[in-house]
Amino acid sequence: MSTARPTDPRTADPRTADPRTADPRTTDPRTTDGAFDAVDVIRTKRDGGQLSDGQIRWFIDAYTRGAIADEQASAMTMAIFWRGLEPDELATWTAAMIASGERLDLRSVGRPTVDKHSTGGVGDKVSLVLCPLVAACGAAVPQLSGRGLGHTGGTLDKMEAIAGWRAQLTNEQLVAQLRDVGAVICAAGAGLAPADRKLYALRDVTATVESIPLIASSIMSKKIAEGTGALVLDVKYGSGAFLPDPERGRELARTMVALGEAHGVRTSALLTAMESPLGIAAGNALEVQEALDCLAGGGPDDLRTLTVELAREMLRMAGIAGGPDPADLLAGGAAMDRWRALVAAQGGDPTAPLPLAVEREVLTAPADGFLTRLDARAVGVAAWRLGAGRARKEDPVSPVAGVRCLARPGDAVRAGQPLLELHLDDAARLPGALAALAGAYAISPAPPDPDTLAPLVLDRIGG
Repeated sequence: MSTARPTDPRTADPRTADPRTADPRTTDPRTTDGAFDAVDVIRTKRDGGQLSDGQIRWFIDAYTRGAIADEQASAMTMAIFWRGLEPDELATWTAAMIASGERLDLRSVGRPTVDKHSTGGVGDKVSLVLCPLVAACGAAVPQLSGRGLGHTGGTLDKMEAIAGWRAQLTNEQLVAQLRDVGAVICAAGAGLAPADRKLYALRDVTATVESIPLIASSIMSKKIAEGTGALVLDVKYGSGAFLPDPERGRELARTMVALGEAHGVRTSALLTAMESPLGIAAGNALEVQEALDCLAGGGPDDLRTLTVELAREMLRMAGIAGGPDPADLLAGGAAMDRWRALVAAQGGDPTAPLPLAVEREVLTAPADGFLTRLDARAVGVAAWRLGAGRARKEDPVSPVAGVRCLARPGDAVRAGQPLLELHLDDAARLPGALAALAGAYAISPAPPDPDTLAPLVLDRIGG
């Protein structure tokens, strides 16, 4: 048996070179001085054509280097939004995003590494509880997180409500903290998938957040590059998710699981409901406080339940068995010490009081009955308009703005009873938030049929 020698793409015959490994400058006749034309590449996808591997690699590299303007990248993301990417296009797009930067090596951490990523929801503060909880169970959790996208909150925005806490760590600091604490919540370093950093911010302000190829490549490029051994995805569906239809959620889950497994990362996904906000709070400091309540053994039932389900799945994927049940550790407050160590290691003061809103507005029930619907998207948009989110990628966010849901679907309510409490520090933002909440909830004489309520965890994919 003979083994063929690898072909050097610099000297390969362009008529026979493998397009997945060949240098596009020597294999594509449309190149000029080593570059494609951005308008031609955009036009190809706009018109429903399939991008070549060379076009994709060049586009991602050129945009990362600043050779392609935001306006052109915006046009490409919109073309992908409408036209999609074929599986081989997506594989190359994701690989190019990974290759735009470095890959971390976490083998020196000394314990199994496993991460979790949520596709985004309203009131989704699970990472703040889950990261220290799984660390308390014996894993190392490199939770590289992002900022808010559209109507959903960002983990880093929430953590920055804590006095002194910093999102930026060097690779050396990240690895050291994983060894010492077992848990990190931080921003991806500048060298990790820099193409995604630029595209992530762009998607938020170009109405292209909901694209499955763009979601999948964004999430998986960072998670693969971070070096984790295993990954659990929390894929949301429902009114507050980017993909309301559960079948679209399944499609996204399968897409990401396939990308992870193809790159050697053990990957599974839970398909979870986001019809109503998770927990009772949507907003940065408000969600941190709710996470602290959960770490102390309390907190809302749905937040505790989902956190435990994800923790069990993470431990299974990391190959950790036979230890204490995460439910018991959470109920007993055992993860709180890890939380405090995590916050302190990143410059924060875990004992400092969280900031409070200057103004509050309460919306009350118009009649007796049962709360049968509370629309997650409307609550998320209201929190965003109050200042908890951003309309432009450079916008600051308010740590205190947000919404507290004082009743949950299925609860009996009386006329005049508080339903929603709006927190804000800028009165000019209130009308927009109130407009977002018009028609956001329904009260009926009879309680909702339990069979009509979406299960918190609908399905598990992969793993």
